Amino acid sequence: MGAPNHAGAETAPATGTIRYWAAAKAAAGTPEEPYEAVTLAEALRAAGDRHAHQPEFARVLARSSFLVDGAPVGTRDHATIRLAQGGTVEVLPPFAGG
Repeated sequence: MGAPNHAGAETAPATGTIRYWAAAKAAAGTPEEPYEAVTLAEALRAAGDRHAHQPEFARVLARSSFLVDGAPVGTRDHATIRLAQGGTVEVLPPFAGG
C-alpha cells in the first residue's frame, strides 16, 4: 500500500535495491535484495518481515545507519524519506576501528 500524496491519492511504490554491508550482509544472508516501497520505513519493515526467521537481522538493522541514493539519512524519521524509482538504500552497521 502506497502513501497518500498531497491530493490524498495513493503514491505508487518505487522499486530499487537494498545493499547490506558487513554485519548486515551476514545477518541478511545476502549482499543485496530488491525493495518495493514508498518510504525508507516501508522498505525496512518489508526487509524485516523477509528476514524474520533471522533474529540477528533485526538487531543489526536497529543499530545501522542508512544512505539513500548516497545521502545520509541521519536522525530523520524514516517514514519521511521517500524512495526513488531505481534507487539504492545502503545499510551500514556500526564498524569497529576507524
